[in-house]
Amino acid sequence: MNVTVVGTGYVGLVVGACLAETGNDVVCADVDAGKIAGLNQDVLPIYEPGLEEYVSRNRIAGRLAFTIDVAAAIASAEVIFIAVGTPPDEDGSADLKHVLAVAEQIGRHAAREVVVVTKSTVPVGTAEKVAAAIQPHARVPFHMCSNPEFLKEGAAVDDFMKPDRVVVGVASEVARERMGELYAPFVRTGKPIIFMDIPSAEMTKYAANAMLATRISFMNEIANLCEQVGANVDLVRKGIGSDSRIGPSFLFPGPGYGGSCFPKDVKALLRTSEEQGAPMGILRAVEDANDRQKHRLFEKLQAVLGDGLRGARIALWGLAFKANTDDMRESPALVLIEALLAAGATVVAHDPAAMHETQRRIGDRIAYAESGYAAAEGADALVVVTDWNEYRFPDFARIKAALRAPVLIDGRNLYDPAKLRGLGFVYRSIGRGRE
Repeated sequence: MNVTVVGTGYVGLVVGACLAETGNDVVCADVDAGKIAGLNQDVLPIYEPGLEEYVSRNRIAGRLAFTIDVAAAIASAEVIFIAVGTPPDEDGSADLKHVLAVAEQIGRHAAREVVVVTKSTVPVGTAEKVAAAIQPHARVPFHMCSNPEFLKEGAAVDDFMKPDRVVVGVASEVARERMGELYAPFVRTGKPIIFMDIPSAEMTKYAANAMLATRISFMNEIANLCEQVGANVDLVRKGIGSDSRIGPSFLFPGPGYGGSCFPKDVKALLRTSEEQGAPMGILRAVEDANDRQKHRLFEKLQAVLGDGLRGARIALWGLAFKANTDDMRESPALVLIEALLAAGATVVAHDPAAMHETQRRIGDRIAYAESGYAAAEGADALVVVTDWNEYRFPDFARIKAALRAPVLIDGRNLYDPAKLRGLGFVYRSIGRGRE
């Protein structure tokens, strides 16, 4: 099938590469000439495990092409995925200007009957707005579809190739048949394609992310309470996660959620609920709890160092909002860095993938180390912010020798408190009893 993906960001690139992997002829179009030039040399704008291999293999095989000629890419397509950005507007709503600009181009340049798929995360009613933008210019029949993505950063390729489910909102039999054919290779093991009306598909994406964000904030608040009452959140998590009605996923406490999806989607859903007169108090509390949680690591560090924080050198392990990505959007590390700098501390950080992106965002306001151990050298404390695998089993004797003071704040509960304290560390974690 001839497929065009407009937008080569996180979603568009994964969609394009994975659809090409199953034999489709895919063109990924973008107005960013620098990005397209890089992709044509297998230089990806994002870090995502496995994606570079898919892009390179399918580009060389001729199934995946990259272009700045959006009009030509639209003209060749049977299915067009709109995967451009929907950044939050000032009021928290999703900004649809890029989506609607692509829609207008589809109307002007589509040369055959086409299925138009909104793949970007968009509020309920967006497909209707896209259709309205296409219609005045359309010379051929078009069929709207909503196909929300459920990709976890760091596991996006596997999530696309082996989905839990594929959600497809359609308003015509043509769209249903074409999307069913497109996704058939991905559901051969029996996972469902769930067809529904378009507004329900649009709502499903926001509801899923809001539920996951709620679980994270709930467990973070339980962890904070555990510290006050002397309970261990690790044991509580296992106790409730073994309940089949609850399950174990997204119950790990930490420094708060970030990334491209949860913060933006929670804000957008809150905005929609207020516009529709159906306010979501639970979701407002989720957002507030997450904002507070992003300050917890600084508070723990401040409680240990006190006045010694001013002038202290603080080492950070991890900058990305989660492991296996270089995404710094809404990362808890950014909140911690700003708090440390405001308190008069200096910061030296290490991250396996996100240091370049961090430097692009905040420049040389902090120092960057070539390894985690190098970051710890001469520091007054070490803070683990992101749970990269390489941080899970470090040489603690080497860390202690490198640090000026043996203070370790574990924001991901990676280490055994008894072991660390037995080694002489002043150790703090999240929700594991009174400290």
